[in-house]
Amino acid sequence: MIKKTFAAALLMLPFALNAQQITTQVLDNLRGSFQPTPQDKAVRNAIGKTDMRNLVFNQDQLDGYFDTHFTYRVPQKGITDQKSSGRCWLFCGLNILRAEMRRTHPDLGDFYFSQNYLFFYDQLEKSNLFLQTVIDTRKLPMDDRKVENLFRGPIGDGGTFTGVADLVNKYGLVPSEVMHETFSANNTARMHTILVNKLREYGLELREMKGSDKQLVARKEEQLKTIYRILALTLGTPPQQFTWSERNNKDSVISTETYTPLQFAEKYTPKSTTNDYIMFMNDPSREYYKVYEVDMDRHTYEGHNWVYLNVPVEDMQEVAIASLKDSSAMYTGCDVGKELDSERGYLSMDNYDYGSLLGIDFPMDKRQRVLTFASGSSHAMALVAVDIKDGKPVKWMVENSWGEKHGYKGHLIMTDDWFRNYMFRLVAETKYVPERLRAMMNQKPVRLPMWDPMFQPED
Repeated sequence: MIKKTFAAALLMLPFALNAQQITTQVLDNLRGSFQPTPQDKAVRNAIGKTDMRNLVFNQDQLDGYFDTHFTYRVPQKGITDQKSSGRCWLFCGLNILRAEMRRTHPDLGDFYFSQNYLFFYDQLEKSNLFLQTVIDTRKLPMDDRKVENLFRGPIGDGGTFTGVADLVNKYGLVPSEVMHETFSANNTARMHTILVNKLREYGLELREMKGSDKQLVARKEEQLKTIYRILALTLGTPPQQFTWSERNNKDSVISTETYTPLQFAEKYTPKSTTNDYIMFMNDPSREYYKVYEVDMDRHTYEGHNWVYLNVPVEDMQEVAIASLKDSSAMYTGCDVGKELDSERGYLSMDNYDYGSLLGIDFPMDKRQRVLTFASGSSHAMALVAVDIKDGKPVKWMVENSWGEKHGYKGHLIMTDDWFRNYMFRLVAETKYVPERLRAMMNQKPVRLPMWDPMFQPED
């Protein structure tokens, strides 16, 4: 009986394998399923010579008035440009601090913080975080998931709001003229490649090194000298003290003082040193009203991981509106590449119509897109405006960091429908958060792994 069953299984094996393959019969069926019409031929001819986005752009979107009025808008002046770098998180964070500085100093003239100053320390701190974590995990096998992820991405130029907060608290701030942008700051790819390769080399050395923890840490500090040298040559050397003149709108000097970076931050952005913020996420793939913490999602070894409260989008919008009513900008993270009309700086679910061109639809909702890796938070921008009609938001505006010529005067305008579908992160001051949500932050966070695809650094 056993022999007969085994023989029958062998006979069925070719069928089982064929059922899993594209056989000649399957291919014939596929070929037969496509019988192009004259319209299909016209579409194919057009797609063959044209960017598909030009063909699917909804021309109805251009009809009518492009409304740029907002009920509540944070006062702003000046647009930044991250150039060919993944520093959106840093530009966004500093743009928010700059808006707050303008609110407390309304007569301030042209002013920008130095992104390069904090970026230097960001890269140095991330290097230390990687090397020290390699030491901490050196007893785990090389193919352990955590070790593997460490070596896959030792360092990057992306990040989150917690990185901005921790770096400002530790290193302070300086004006842009005190530490200018460099080519490597604006174009991070080459420097990034050099740092990644050196850190992988150093990490492997630490894993294979024999000695005590103290000896390994001493060797790490020697390695960091090389990292510091690379950063100093590519980004410049951060100042420890500087003299700066505050000027008003008429370019008249108000005061001239000497500061350390920490003193400057304390004087002009005192809120940045309080950590009085709550971070929200709208991730419908996970349980709402739970606090989550992403392991190793930080910028400094002793710093804070991304800890957030997952809420329905309506709660996130309630907090955002309260903040904007008080002229307070917020850090946000969204999937900016989806449905973006770059020329006008307009984000709408109706911008493109692939269905009419290709004869297909895309029915997945936000939860399904997250579960299938089709969407996630990819870019940070400062939320600065909301338009409300009949008590409900109809559109929003963010200050971007792609230069003043991109989008609508350096901004992006999004419909409320787009916000609901593709906005994920929001960081707001605690005072704008209802007590019912604040109380939920007392929960013990659910720990999420560092490789969770939803929580890759924004760039």
